Amino acid sequence: MTAQEILNSDEFKKCLDFHGHLCPGLSIGYKAAIAGMEKLKAQRSEDEELVAIVETDACCADAVQVMTGCTFGKGNFIYHDHGKMVFSFISRESGKGIRVSMRPDAFIPDEKHMKLMQKVMAGTADNSQKKRFYELHRQRSLDVLNMNNDELFELSSVQLEMPEQARIDKSIPCGICGEPTMRSKMIETNNSRICRDCHGKPGAC
Repeated sequence: MTAQEILNSDEFKKCLDFHGHLCPGLSIGYKAAIAGMEKLKAQRSEDEELVAIVETDACCADAVQVMTGCTFGKGNFIYHDHGKMVFSFISRESGKGIRVSMRPDAFIPDEKHMKLMQKVMAGTADNSQKKRFYELHRQRSLDVLNMNNDELFELSSVQLEMPEQARIDKSIPCGICGEPTMRSKMIETNNSRICRDCHGKPGAC
């Protein structure tokens, strides 16, 4: 598919609706999810059939959630704060895992684009600079969508520990703040159960 065909596809429109705007990061996440699922021969996860592990909290993570169907609420979307454009996918059905990592030279930042981005984010860009930034932002996004997966990513098979499936547990009031808290997430101290937020605060022990 060409970049324009992807932009017009229902799948990518869902990513745009969820994230809110078109950007290179969203395009990267879309392509990474497609690459991982194709390699695993996996379909979008209706329940917990697929697990996605992302090592960045950048824009691309949103596209991964939409495309894979993996979410925090279902317990099959896991975030590791490594600051890397790396995405791992595990099939619960086959037990196989694939690691999708962005190639170092795949998407070299454009100096003009980055300088304009800094001005826009700082609120110092004038109207003409904003217009030019969004033109470049769109073009960079299309550049990613036009690339082959092999150009963008290094794919490798991995053996990863299968995360537990999502658990539903009873909530009980925290012994300090009184807020309902999942019992399995609480800490027992002085014959009382308290939430993790309260634990460690003065007077908690």
